[in-house]
Amino acid sequence: MLYCRKFFSIILLTLLLVGSFSPATHAAEAVLIGLNLPLSGSLRDLGEDTLAGAELLGSQINDQGGLLVGQTRYPVQFITVDNESNVEKSVSGALKLISRDKVLGIIGPNASSNAIPVGGICSSFKAPMITPTSTNPATTLNRPFVFRSCFLDDFQGEAMAKFAIKQFNAQKAAVLYDKDNAYSKGLAKFFKKSFEEQRGAGAVVVFADYQSNPGDLRSQLTTIVNSGAEVVFVPQFAHELPGILKQIRAAGWDKPVLGGDAWESSELMKNCGDLCKGLFFSSHFSPYGTTGKSLTFVKDYEKKNGKLPTGFAALGYDATNLLLAAISKLNTLDIDLFELRTEIKEHIATIRDFDGVSGTINMNISGDPAKSAVIIRINEDGRFEAYGSENP
Repeated sequence: MLYCRKFFSIILLTLLLVGSFSPATHAAEAVLIGLNLPLSGSLRDLGEDTLAGAELLGSQINDQGGLLVGQTRYPVQFITVDNESNVEKSVSGALKLISRDKVLGIIGPNASSNAIPVGGICSSFKAPMITPTSTNPATTLNRPFVFRSCFLDDFQGEAMAKFAIKQFNAQKAAVLYDKDNAYSKGLAKFFKKSFEEQRGAGAVVVFADYQSNPGDLRSQLTTIVNSGAEVVFVPQFAHELPGILKQIRAAGWDKPVLGGDAWESSELMKNCGDLCKGLFFSSHFSPYGTTGKSLTFVKDYEKKNGKLPTGFAALGYDATNLLLAAISKLNTLDIDLFELRTEIKEHIATIRDFDGVSGTINMNISGDPAKSAVIIRINEDGRFEAYGSENP
């Protein structure tokens, strides 16, 4: 209850700081896009990769003279707020972008714990939002102005449950998750539901939780090791994984460890090393073995950034591209801002067969595209190689 009062106090304070939400004619000199990303804090690497993907697309469009809207080309300009991997900063940043900066739409946040409340803000103030990576269904649920460029956790959980059964013939599974994190908790539940639908009630023999910033997990891991489980599913963020894996191995677990898309990070192997080699996780994209538009993206990204793109970079590129594609369908930018945002929302919802670098995107009115999942194996060289795929 204290958290709720504090949370809404911040919203009210920010409203006073950023000013009125009254409609105004939008005299455009540029296409203004808000980026609400974690550029510091525990999820910094996710935000930086997403930003790099968006900025690559922006530079490509501006190099061609800008985005064509009606008969006029406009430069694409990003206004970035660092949400510091923090809920309150995510909300205040969204309100600033919507009111003070008067952006046409927002890309982000990344993490579901931040995207869910920001989605509520964007829906309330009728500002289009596309999250590149929030996979929790609650982010878009009953929010017509909120979209995503990634798959959902219900599908991701099902994909990893199917993989555990097909790859390892697993009859029993264990799950270890952070009960205070919306992403981890939601994905854990969807994995359990799908695994037990295929293997029977009780086939997830341990469903163990912990509170954020795990310390001593010996109690949970002792139960898992002695449970008879043949795989353990650990839907955590990459920065938490090395410490958890050290404890898992120290507890005597030598069987497969599986994860979700939040494992993917450009910093993971530096921090995890040999502990992560040979493990599997679900993702949206692999830079290896790509063709066509995806291959062009990989080459352009590597040239600009000096490294291969992660799935978060690809989704940042695609989310921004979806928003700009919708804006390009407008006849003009020089009308009421609220009307512009509503038209953009309508155009996003009708996008079909969109050729994204992370795959074909078919958007719908719910804001949730149907997309395949890539199963990534971390090979002996520490590379994230595409091992297989699961389709919706």
